[in-house]
Amino acid sequence: MKRRDFLGITVTGAVALFWKPSKARALGGKLPEIGDQAPNFVLPGTLGGGPSQNWSLENWSGRWLVLYFYPRDFTSGCTIEAHGFQESLKEFNAHLCDIAAVSADSVDDHESFCSSEGLDFTLLSDPEGKVSRQYGSWMAPYSLRHTFLIDPEGVLRARWTGVRPVGHAQDVLNTLVSEQSNSIA
Repeated sequence: MKRRDFLGITVTGAVALFWKPSKARALGGKLPEIGDQAPNFVLPGTLGGGPSQNWSLENWSGRWLVLYFYPRDFTSGCTIEAHGFQESLKEFNAHLCDIAAVSADSVDDHESFCSSEGLDFTLLSDPEGKVSRQYGSWMAPYSLRHTFLIDPEGVLRARWTGVRPVGHAQDVLNTLVSEQSNSIA
């Protein structure tokens, strides 16, 4: 007999084979639903290693945004993922899309990471995981590797959880192009 546990509910038998929770959940909390307004935020950060400033979702109003969460600056997977987005940055920008990345690292660490790795997109500091929790992407003391595609009106159009860094930026770019084609049709 198949058994499935979810949020303290145990389901057995044939029901367990077909039962799906009504809300998407991730290891890091409740994920925002596709089609919902993306949770707003205010976080300090740096654009390409420049001076620190506060950023909110409204900074990207009218443009597409890839908002990705990652564990730590200067680690191998996070560096691979950042390089993937940097290598595709001109293509994203050509599609009126910006990149912003969130981790628990300090703005100073982000400035160093941008400078040493040649990153020209925004890195945001979320040391207590407040915004990461809003996006279901927090496992203290780190943000989980999740990515969200947000349209120019602030609506969540796609999400990736449990991201593998290699090739991820290209997957996101392909989805962006597809979503933009669907919105024109």
